[in-house]
Amino acid sequence: MRTTPSSLRAVALAAALPLVLAAGCGSADDDGDDATAAPTSEAAPTSSAPTEVGASSPRLALTYEGGIQILDATTLEVLTDEELDGFNRLNAAGDGRHFLVSTTGGFRLLDGGAWAEPHGDHSHYYTSDPALTDIVFSADTPGHVVAHAGHTVLFDDGTGDVTVLESAELADGDDAEVGSFSTPEAHHGVAVQLEDGTMLVSDGTEDERSGVRILDADGEELAARDDCPSVHGETVAAGEAVVIGCEDGAVLYTGGELRKIQSPDAYGRIGNQFGTEDSPIVLGDYERSAEDRSSTVALIDTTTASMQLVDLPAPYWYRSFGRGPNGEGLVLTYDGNLQVIDPVSGAITTSIPVTGTWEESEDWQDAHPQVVVVDGMAYVTDPGAQKIHAVDVEAGTVWKSADLEVTPIELAGVSGDVEEHAEHEHEGEHGDDHEGEQAE
Repeated sequence: MRTTPSSLRAVALAAALPLVLAAGCGSADDDGDDATAAPTSEAAPTSSAPTEVGASSPRLALTYEGGIQILDATTLEVLTDEELDGFNRLNAAGDGRHFLVSTTGGFRLLDGGAWAEPHGDHSHYYTSDPALTDIVFSADTPGHVVAHAGHTVLFDDGTGDVTVLESAELADGDDAEVGSFSTPEAHHGVAVQLEDGTMLVSDGTEDERSGVRILDADGEELAARDDCPSVHGETVAAGEAVVIGCEDGAVLYTGGELRKIQSPDAYGRIGNQFGTEDSPIVLGDYERSAEDRSSTVALIDTTTASMQLVDLPAPYWYRSFGRGPNGEGLVLTYDGNLQVIDPVSGAITTSIPVTGTWEESEDWQDAHPQVVVVDGMAYVTDPGAQKIHAVDVEAGTVWKSADLEVTPIELAGVSGDVEEHAEHEHEGEHGDDHEGEQAE
């Protein structure tokens, strides 16, 4: 359900007022085995007792040089500021509550401090102080995180190890692990597990990668292709259609079959894809040149295995993307406008002014504007102005903006609600690697 600005205001009010538990409903302490309850492990302490609130409380996490901040997505107020050295990456963990921080030593669990506990035909909602926990899922070079169908899959670029976690059990640390395997060689890769246990995984080496494999629940290979040069990223669309990007198009997995979707250009690179489980159409970046920044995006129809290219008024960078509350394609371009794209026709329906003009620097680790959608609201970081903006896509306006005391680098969001089929919006959202550089 999309959270509108009016309902967000209601959420803000409800979050401030603890509720009296309804008759016949247990408290958070009554169901100690509920996976969404506040962590009680000594390895993952929370800094405050849970408070019941009236509705879900979405959270944002942003990194800056030297730390991470957690914001209330409704008020844009900073709730917690955690020091953490290094260049840290952020991922929604897949349970509606936690983030995974790609940092030194592996994927570290960050508690957003908002969650839901189902209770019969309704849910109870809770908040606590956000906190960086001591739970770390070890990795030499933590890479992609893909959450789908109740499982969160971690890929270690340094070893090729793939770890499958039960999303609802992340606060249990290593006990959340339900599967693991290693690719033949380490590479900058990605894997996603589907509902029936089938696994799509990239294949390659540190120097070259062009393979896509499908494994069954027992690890046996069902299908494979080796014609996807520079294979990168993934996303899941309606009907569990999976799209993974190539230097010359994309590979589509649907109906038990791997199919190649060829770009119309000799070099037509798709490296990052953005899907939604309600739409069969995937939004992707599209590069016609390894040197020039693109102003063209791709729309991939997973029902017809076809690609449509859309030219935008200005270039973008790979973290300028999102999907709107009704599946709209969202791209923040250099002119500071959030372009809203009809995914069926490819028409730009609205251009929403959000930031000032900007341009991608030579170093991808520099602070650039980023787009993240949570509960239908698009959040845009504005590093040049040290601001964050909440954009109402349907109204075509910036609903709320807030000043930041830090320069935001990475951004991620969680709903504060139960996510039975959490999806990486990005899903291939995590990491782009232009020629001569690698984002992870």
